[in-house]
Amino acid sequence: MFYRETRLTNGVTVITESIDTVRSVALGVWFAVGSRDETEAEAGMSHFMEHMMFKGTPQHTAAQISEAFDSLGAELNAFTSKEYTCYYARFVDEHLEKAVSLLSEMVVDSLLADDACDSEREVVIEEIARMEDTPDDRIHEMFGHALWPDHPIGLPILGSRESVGGFNNAKSLAFRDRHYLTGNCVVAAAGNLDHDQVVRMVEKYLSLPEGPRSTRPAAIAAGASRLAVLTKETEQTHICYGMASLNAHHEDRFALSVIDTVLGGGMSSRLFQEIREKKGLAYAVYSFQALYQDTGQFAVYAGTRPSNTEQVFELIQAEVERMRLQGMTAEELTLAKDSIKGHMVLGLESTRNRMTRLGKNRVTDGELLSVDEIVARIDSLTLDDVGRVAADVLAGEKILAMIGPHESKDVQHLLS
Repeated sequence: MFYRETRLTNGVTVITESIDTVRSVALGVWFAVGSRDETEAEAGMSHFMEHMMFKGTPQHTAAQISEAFDSLGAELNAFTSKEYTCYYARFVDEHLEKAVSLLSEMVVDSLLADDACDSEREVVIEEIARMEDTPDDRIHEMFGHALWPDHPIGLPILGSRESVGGFNNAKSLAFRDRHYLTGNCVVAAAGNLDHDQVVRMVEKYLSLPEGPRSTRPAAIAAGASRLAVLTKETEQTHICYGMASLNAHHEDRFALSVIDTVLGGGMSSRLFQEIREKKGLAYAVYSFQALYQDTGQFAVYAGTRPSNTEQVFELIQAEVERMRLQGMTAEELTLAKDSIKGHMVLGLESTRNRMTRLGKNRVTDGELLSVDEIVARIDSLTLDDVGRVAADVLAGEKILAMIGPHESKDVQHLLS
């Protein structure tokens, strides 16, 4: 086994991977709460809490927290997704206890003071404004909302100006009291460390309120094809086209990764070669997948001049249909397997990526496989496997999101 795991008596899970050939440690405190766990009035609160945990405790001001990590030569950051929030640091191994102490203090004792809430609300609203002015980001939010129109998983992680504008000390405290509990917490670490030592430090410093893992309602995708158009005078039309997909635990997820790689996963992919290299119709064109605990999405993005919109969409649609009906060649399958394995191995040369793999899998109740086990799963895939998965997933009800100088009525025929 490449990792060690301990579940503390209070419910916190500690999982580590020891790598004695490095001098760094990446440490993450993960919580099983993300934007899909928010009520309508709380939309964006998970992300807002990510900001607020850096804004001071009774022991240290925000500036002192930053100075403390800077004095360690450490990297400090956080991120929020639809299903989890992570606070992490990467530092020289000799500073492990100090890092555990500081990260624990941040997530347990953050003041969430009203004056800090007031200023940080404005920061997040500026972040929302930046996203709204960035159509190749905003298009993905539109696509998600069209795919899951009746569930928080389809809403922006940042929330809205209206919801964020109502956040204050009381609401932040209530959210933390409900979600920042021992049963929702995973501490993951990778690098030059001793597992038992990490466990002792977490027991000493991470004094969260005790409580079980939160439950979350299932996310049901839209039952029919949908079109979402934002009419805007942009220089490009931004297109996102796809469908509901597999969840993160599905046994066919490795086959879907191969399909993604062949269809639009790199410079040799079908979409890149056909739309960019042969026809010069786009600078950015790619496929992508996002797999969650109980649902997922598979989609294609392209940005093109408005006059080329219909042609580019038809090319995307044709390649998706060709994959669905015909699958891929033996040569494409071999190349995709090698590409996936190569990117995985290169990514795992980073202690932060190794920590992230541990934490993400545990906080979402995922299957934690070794590199050799993943390679074996990928190598075992056949043309019949990927053909079956392509025929199933790519036949789903289609979602088309578009930002550009077009009216819905003028592009509605594309989904018919």
